[in-house]
Amino acid sequence: MAQKAASSQKESINEARIPNGVNSSAKNKAKDYSSDGVADNDIFMLPASDFQLLGLLTAIAALVRLFRIYQPSSVVFDEVHFGGFASKYIKGRFFMDVHPPLAKLLLTLAGWLAGFDGDFDFKDIGKDYVEPGVPYVAMRLLPALMGVMTIPTIFLTLKATGCRTMTAAMGAGLIIFENGLLTQSRLILLDSPLIIFTAFTALAWTCFTNQHEQGPEKAFDASWWFWLVATGLGLGATVSVKWVGLFTIAWVGSLTLVQLWVLLGDTTTVTPRRLLKHFLARLFCLVVIPLTFYLGLFAIHFICLVNPGDGDGFMSSEFQATLNSKAMQDVPADVVLGSRVSIRHHNTHGGYLHSHNHMYHTGSKQQQITLYPHKDENNVWLLENQTQPEGLDGPIKGSKAWDTGEPIPIRDKTVLRLFHTVTDRRLHSHDVRPPVSEADWQNEASAYGYEGFEGDANDYFRVEIVKSLSDGAAAKDRVRTIETKFRLIHIMTGCALFSHKVKLPDWGFEQQEVTCAKQGTLPNSIWYVEQNEHPLLGANAEKVNYKNPGFLGKFWELQKVMWTTNAGLVESHAWDSRPPSWPVLRRGINFWGKDRRQIYLIGNPIIWWSSTAAVGIYFVFKVLSVLRWQRGFKDYENINFKRFDYEIGTSVLGWAFHYFPFFLMQRQLFLHHYFPALYFAIIALCQVYDFATNRISALGLRDRPAIGRSGIAIFLAMSIVAFTLYAPLSYGNRWTQSACNKVKILNTWDFDCSVFPTELSQYSVDAPSAGNAAQTAAPVAPGPSDKGSQDLNVTPQPAAEPAVSRAEKVEYRDQDGNILNEEQVKALEGKVSFETRYETRTRVIDSDGKEVDDGPAGAEGVAPPHPDVERLPETAPEVPEDDGRDSPATASPEEDVGKEKSVEKADDGRPRPASEPSEATR
Repeated sequence: MAQKAASSQKESINEARIPNGVNSSAKNKAKDYSSDGVADNDIFMLPASDFQLLGLLTAIAALVRLFRIYQPSSVVFDEVHFGGFASKYIKGRFFMDVHPPLAKLLLTLAGWLAGFDGDFDFKDIGKDYVEPGVPYVAMRLLPALMGVMTIPTIFLTLKATGCRTMTAAMGAGLIIFENGLLTQSRLILLDSPLIIFTAFTALAWTCFTNQHEQGPEKAFDASWWFWLVATGLGLGATVSVKWVGLFTIAWVGSLTLVQLWVLLGDTTTVTPRRLLKHFLARLFCLVVIPLTFYLGLFAIHFICLVNPGDGDGFMSSEFQATLNSKAMQDVPADVVLGSRVSIRHHNTHGGYLHSHNHMYHTGSKQQQITLYPHKDENNVWLLENQTQPEGLDGPIKGSKAWDTGEPIPIRDKTVLRLFHTVTDRRLHSHDVRPPVSEADWQNEASAYGYEGFEGDANDYFRVEIVKSLSDGAAAKDRVRTIETKFRLIHIMTGCALFSHKVKLPDWGFEQQEVTCAKQGTLPNSIWYVEQNEHPLLGANAEKVNYKNPGFLGKFWELQKVMWTTNAGLVESHAWDSRPPSWPVLRRGINFWGKDRRQIYLIGNPIIWWSSTAAVGIYFVFKVLSVLRWQRGFKDYENINFKRFDYEIGTSVLGWAFHYFPFFLMQRQLFLHHYFPALYFAIIALCQVYDFATNRISALGLRDRPAIGRSGIAIFLAMSIVAFTLYAPLSYGNRWTQSACNKVKILNTWDFDCSVFPTELSQYSVDAPSAGNAAQTAAPVAPGPSDKGSQDLNVTPQPAAEPAVSRAEKVEYRDQDGNILNEEQVKALEGKVSFETRYETRTRVIDSDGKEVDDGPAGAEGVAPPHPDVERLPETAPEVPEDDGRDSPATASPEEDVGKEKSVEKADDGRPRPASEPSEATR
């Protein structure tokens, strides 16, 4: 009762200051920077009834979010990657991800506390969790509980803006029954942590703004500082989940500039010293705190990932040397004639110049030259002069001729031969096209010769030191280990030894192609020596090693790699979408399908379209208000008009900052990228409704609160009905084809109704076994051709199991996925066009012709890497690639970069991780 009385007293004081809450005259205008029409909306001073209602809403949210969270009991969509990251954190294996580490660390913590040991790899969509004992429910609980916490957060945010309790309850209800947010929060994904930290930041900033707008008497008091610090922590947490948090920082930053501009104009109460204090307080809380938080998360990230992993190939050699077992002993600095060296490619991190006793299948059919990502004896080359050294009896024969006498340094313009010590062949090039990059400007690089063969003129390469990239004066004069960057120019043809992100076919063990390019881009033709041995370079010789980059060096390098990788994710995906389609909910994402069930990410159309309409209403209002202001109307002297513009404008600005930047991105995008913007749109919808029913007297609804409450009840009821209709797609529940087709409002909603049975009773009678996925299985890759004997250091390719038999079946379906019979097909001939889509389904059949269980449920094959998280580097050792001949070299070197990023567009409809970049070359 005391709280209610205090609240009523505040409202009475506010109304007494501004009669009728309508117009502000010169007498009523504040003499300081405080805003007219603002009350103290302290969320800690809400009446007990509000907290009781908040508790009830939170309980309902928990029931909705946690209902059957164990379902499905197999890997879904991007759990492939984010669950896999938890395994790597626990094992300490370094990985590269385009997202900062906070959410992944929290998911790892949840799994570790539940007993997860990191042995499960999350590699396949549909892979069973139950049998290996993965605590997947505990890991899903973390994003689910974060999704639950979004409900009280939006409730309190709306109360902090001055909305009525019923309006705040409506906002909470809309978040509870939004199907898209529900689906995303029930899985091991990053979006739920992103939404809750964005929501918390919005709450903290709204409360701080409320304190700020009350004027100088609130500045720098405990509540003012609390909410400003909380905003900084929220910003740090948001940007530490995804870089989408930068949009939240931009939103808060722009509003901060507005506040400082207002403070600058208050010459009465804000002295220059006090203005500086305001500025420094915001600088510390909104810049220093988030940056420190962000840096701290990466410090933890590096502490956890101390072992080499499939992501270290993204990083420089200096970075890799900080990982366990990757550190290198000091090596002699000067490279001399006769040195046994390993030569590393500078640009692609593809690995070491490598050769092995296997021949090209095309071209000269001489011995292969490749880039190999691992240290290996086949990476060792002996550096010979173009002529043998002279002895007492003439030229000294053999490759060890330079092991005696004085060491002869290798200087700029020195002409060398590179002798492969394992196979007794020399690096060689000639005017023959390479096996994959068959462009005129590319020559084949091979290894040619035999033991005792003195070589020929095509073995000669000239060293050209790249002084701009070499470290130190000595390294620019002569070749020094690690420090000198150089090119190898073929004497006879003038081409430069070259490598790029193109791999050889399976007969080349899918290692990275090496050629000799006449017009090769400079970065791809630069090399350096990493290992260096020579009998004349003893223990007293000058030694060098990689420089330790330190924490800040590693941090900055990782940020650059994350940015570059993220910017390069431009390949298409079967379920991607573009920003114009998001506000109208044009299509969703197929997450999972099995046992005649499906999880499809789709929003609640009632909530989605209503929130978009609210944003549209504000834009119309803003355009009209500006036009009226230009014509001399005094609309902004009306308090409610001014508050409507600022309060809803703040929310719409948040929506805009989280939506429009995606138009500038060429990378792969999905519906879930709209979720932060959707959150702000829902806030704007509630604010518009609150103004219309509670604060704008001209509409006549302020004096009839029953109408406003009835409108909320009706709107929530409609939202709950829509939620229920699409719930089977959110939970993966049982459904029927007829029910599915009835709610398929838009033709662009491409969830497949044909996967569901015609009657619910068929689930119990005709349910597929755990091993049979309802969706199309991933095609089985053909096994590699016979390679003969393989070296132990050459990564063998897995042999494919032969199919017992194959059967082809042609089905005709309409646009909704329904199967057409022969009569229907004949009736449509000549009237419509049919598109052909090939699918491969694998079935195991017993002697009676019945399907039997065959492996993990819903096996989809190895999931490709996620572009947002795990774009595998060129050096990744364990992921096979497609035949490099499917992506032949472009006709000109200028197009080479584009070719390296090209991938074949996959256009099937099966569930897959959110995006699929080019895989690694090994």
